[in-house]
Amino acid sequence: MNESWFSAILFASSLGAGLLGALSGLGGGVVIVPLLTIVFHVDIHYAIGASLVSVIATSSGAAAAYVREGFSNIRIGMFLEIATTLGALVGAWLTTKVPTSAIGLVFGLVLLYSAYVSLKKQHEDITQEPDRLAMRLKLKGSFPSGGGMQEYVGQRVPVGFGMMWLAGALSGLLGIGSGAVKVIAMDQAMRLPFKVSTTTSNFMIGVTAAASAGLYLRSGYLAPALVMPVMLGVLAGSLAGSKLLVRARVHTLKVVFSLLIIAMGVEMIVNSLKGM
Repeated sequence: MNESWFSAILFASSLGAGLLGALSGLGGGVVIVPLLTIVFHVDIHYAIGASLVSVIATSSGAAAAYVREGFSNIRIGMFLEIATTLGALVGAWLTTKVPTSAIGLVFGLVLLYSAYVSLKKQHEDITQEPDRLAMRLKLKGSFPSGGGMQEYVGQRVPVGFGMMWLAGALSGLLGIGSGAVKVIAMDQAMRLPFKVSTTTSNFMIGVTAAASAGLYLRSGYLAPALVMPVMLGVLAGSLAGSKLLVRARVHTLKVVFSLLIIAMGVEMIVNSLKGM
């Protein structure tokens, strides 16, 4: 296969990953890394480097649309990024100390958990009593719904902050946006509305990935011939996904997406266990 065909196939595959990542809030990285390692036989460190750049592209492509539509909460996102950025730096440092097979095993487990989170029915309760810490930090907002603007206030801020540190560590170690952990931290722990959690997660994953991408660049794991088609494909896919999310039901897409990453997760776990 010549380089042109290889780049074209990478672009098409990445476009689908970006579309699904933007729709689910999990980020395209959960598809990109196993796709590159299993299908294209790319070394996992280079796959993670390309995935981190694509995650930044996903965030850049989707976040602007979500902010314009009034779904993303920038204040909550930036507050929680304190935890995710610190975690991402720790995770990126660990990737040089952990064996490749162990990284692949952890990644496979994260894929299976991401599928579970994506399929799990999310709560829609947005009428909790105001949380004093959240009110003091002004972690509140409103978003458009069928009945007009709905107001909400964050809950259990320390729990959400701790889960965001874990999300950042996974992002730096595995080269993903850790959108699954971010969404569950905001949706389940902090009790934010699901669409707010999903769109704010898309905004946050780029900042988290940028914190660790520099370390991969310094280590020489960013290959331009690999990064460019992946980044452009994910960017185009995330832009399309952001337009669909605000007006479409995505349950069927989430089921398809979850089945896909379950298959990839099992494959990565099997391959990692064989290499141990």
